[in-house]
Formats: sequence, structure tokens, C-alpha cells
Amino acid sequence: MSQVVDEVLAANVQYAQGFGKKSSLKSTPIRHIAILTCMDARLDPAKCAGLSEGDAHVIRNAGGRATDDVIRSLVISYKLLGTKEWFVIHHTDCGMCSITGDALSDLLNESLSPAEITPNGYRNTGSDPGSAEGYYIDWLTFKDESQCVVDDVTRIRHHPLVPHYITIYGYLYDVKTGRLLEVPAASEAGHPL
Repeated sequence: MSQVVDEVLAANVQYAQGFGKKSSLKSTPIRHIAILTCMDARLDPAKCAGLSEGDAHVIRNAGGRATDDVIRSLVISYKLLGTKEWFVIHHTDCGMCSITGDALSDLLNESLSPAEITPNGYRNTGSDPGSAEGYYIDWLTFKDESQCVVDDVTRIRHHPLVPHYITIYGYLYDVKTGRLLEVPAASEAGHPL
């Protein structure tokens, strides 16, 4: 096992020792909210929104994008588990703004080795064989973080499986200050119809 695996398992032992009343938590979120956000390691949705286990459903992906799978999860969240308000939280300095889908597909076609950012953009660090499969994926990159929040809230709001009474809020998490900054056009787009 790697050192990281050992550290994770040791931390889990500590966590489980104090688990106590958490074993009685329900899958229905206590605060009746769901959060869609990015997988970026600098963003901890529980900490930045003052949440504890059992408070909310948290859905994460690269960019915090409103994909079909996210909408699937949000629909299950309200339909079966009672959420009433949803938050779309993107963040500043998002890596999905720093590359295009074509550039990412080109990197993957060249090599499956990790890439690194340089002053001239991303470059592969190894010589593993690549794959053209990346050209068949919509990577959902974007250029404007605030507009992307608006676009994702709008997509969710107008999806035929999303009821008109769900309120959807749009925010940017500032990775330099830890503040949640409302994107007013996104929150306006997310008002109940």
C-alpha cells in the first residue's frame, strides 16, 4: 500500500471512533438543499457553507457543470429525498477556463501521461501512448466563470424534469478569500417560475 492509503485509512479509524449519533442520519438532507460544485480541492463546500454531515446533498464534477448526470442527481434529490433549494457554486481560477476541449483532446491523443501547465499552456510530461477517444467527449470547458454559472443555472431551471417551485441560486467561490459571491444574473435565472 502507498503512504497515502495508509494515511487515509488511519484517518478513517479516528473518524469512525467518534461517529456516534451520525449513524442515525437519514439520506434526506436536514437543510433540504443540494449543492452542485466543482471538484477543485481548494473548495470545501461543507466548510464554506457551514454544513455538517446530513445537511445537504453535494454533487461535484470538473467545473461544477450541469451535465445530464448532475440533473439526474438533482431530480432524485428533490423527488425522492426532499430538497427544495439548489445552489450552483463555481469558483474563481477554475482549471476548466484554462484549456479548450480541443486542446485537452489533443493532449490525450498525444499521451495519457499527466500534463503540466507552462507559460505557453499545457504540455504532456511523459511519453505514454495516447488515445483519440478524447475527441468524442464534450469537456464542457468555458471562458467566463460568471457566465458559466448563469448558463448552468438556466439549463437546470428550464429542464423539463425540474419543477417550477425549486429555487436555484448561483455563486462563485473566491479561492483567494473563501467568500461566496452571488452571481445575480444566475440567481435571477434560478427564481421559481
